[in-house]
Amino acid sequence: MPYNNPLHQEEFEVEVLDSSRYALIVWNDDVNTFDWVIKTLIEVCRHEPEQAEQCAILIHFTGKTDVKRGSFEALKTMCEAIIDRGIGATVEEIN
Repeated sequence: MPYNNPLHQEEFEVEVLDSSRYALIVWNDDVNTFDWVIKTLIEVCRHEPEQAEQCAILIHFTGKTDVKRGSFEALKTMCEAIIDRGIGATVEEIN
């Protein structure tokens, strides 16, 4: 008869679902001002002013940047709010 050790713990493989598999991308354009993009990132993404300003600079000089990571559902709502303000945005899966 095998000995049953109550302190023995079996190891299980657990798959963790990463809720940060998606990125909210904001795209550069020749229409929206820095101030408008910054205000939008503060209001929609809840960025601190410095973070929003840094994102706006990156967007301007690189053409786009990911401004937020999270679940698809949460980012989709933010993406729609940004688009409603006339700024290009998409939600993309992170590889």
